[in-house]
Amino acid sequence: MALGLVAAASLLSAQPVRAQGAYPERNITLIVPFLAGGGADITARQLARAMEKHMPLAARITVVSRPGAAGEIGMAAVATAKPDGYTIGLTTTPNIVAIPIERSAQFTLDTIDALANVVDDPGTLSVHADSPIKTIADLIAASRKDKEKDGLTVGTAGVGSAGHIALTMLMNMSEFRGRNVPYSGSAGVRTALLTRDIQVGFANLGEALTYSKGNPWRILAQMAPQRLSIAPDIPTFRELGIPIETGSLRLVIAPRGMPKDVVAYLETTIEKAVQDPEFLATAKSTDLPVRYMGRDEINRFLRAMDVRLRELWKVAPWNK
Repeated sequence: MALGLVAAASLLSAQPVRAQGAYPERNITLIVPFLAGGGADITARQLARAMEKHMPLAARITVVSRPGAAGEIGMAAVATAKPDGYTIGLTTTPNIVAIPIERSAQFTLDTIDALANVVDDPGTLSVHADSPIKTIADLIAASRKDKEKDGLTVGTAGVGSAGHIALTMLMNMSEFRGRNVPYSGSAGVRTALLTRDIQVGFANLGEALTYSKGNPWRILAQMAPQRLSIAPDIPTFRELGIPIETGSLRLVIAPRGMPKDVVAYLETTIEKAVQDPEFLATAKSTDLPVRYMGRDEINRFLRAMDVRLRELWKVAPWNK
């Protein structure tokens, strides 16, 4: 009998047993690497509320803004966190891919685990409503008017952000001339455009539609393959003769090395949240184009984007 108990104890000690109770048993921190009030922050807060519906009452999700360096500070905080499932993040493309390409970053795709994608938001360019620029043709002409300058000032969410890379692509594909003015998120771009500190602002479509409500904000065109149903009156760059299609995915990330059961739990909870009727209704009312991608699909997408952006970097490094 004693030998049996010893053998059983030895067998149990050899198994990877979680020291605490079933995950999650306390609050989860969800880091957003951009300023509060931007599209990523809005998405994170809506997603957190929906996820909490499918979690134990003892575990809530606290959204924390950690902006800086085009998202590097917040993403590095996620990548270097303890891989126990209690620190995750919501970030965007292309920042998560572009930053490690352009510089020696504090994270890479190998140190971050993408769990799921929740939003696919195409880019836009906008001007102040009192600007004489009313079309993309006007924009290009205005950018080339003064040969002594570097073109129009274009506000983006930072070096290597979706807006900065879109600006690089636009200058490669057309005669547009612009100078990147980086901010710590789209909320900073919004303020700068409305106060006329910049001439042009890049924002994802959902953000731009929100910013334009009740404000002197004119959206010129969207960078989607075709006009989205939430913006049927806004032309695409493609139909204007410039085949630029880019924007920003919003995805949930975590540090590499989490236990498999924690990864599976978060994957399932995120998927349930994205299918939640209240989440979908809120997303529609706030102009968020929902697009769910599971862990395998979003990681394949990121690796493919990494290849494309490395090719772009060779011909047009965006931080020069």
